[in-house]
Amino acid sequence: MKTYLKEFNKLLAITSILRSKKGCLWDMQQTHFSILKNLFSEANEVKQAIEKNDMNNLQEELGDILFQVVFHCQIAKENNDFDITKVIKILNNKLIFRHPHVFSDRKANNINDVEKIWIKHKNMEKKIKKKEKKILI
Repeated sequence: MKTYLKEFNKLLAITSILRSKKGCLWDMQQTHFSILKNLFSEANEVKQAIEKNDMNNLQEELGDILFQVVFHCQIAKENNDFDITKVIKILNNKLIFRHPHVFSDRKANNINDVEKIWIKHKNMEKKIKKKEKKILI
């Protein structure tokens, strides 16, 4: 197994333990809403590390952001809403869909073409989501 997959699986296991009955009392009590402020705080710390060009701090702060994502996914999994696999799958599909100039035969000759393709595909996604909501209602 690749090292990053091993470490990522370890992070998932640690997060699950922290939220378990044998875990941390604070972590067990958190909800999406109660930790929302942490996500923004960590994002701000990433911003500061980038502005200072502090790569040592940036790697630590990006880890904190990653933990926020994993923590929210763990809460969602416990609530039977979704899990990290679903989040990653949605992200992968979105990235492929929005980059047909990379993942299909669509061509982009310059940065303006790339931006137009991105906007067009993002708007297509919005229309699809709107139709899906109408069907659910």
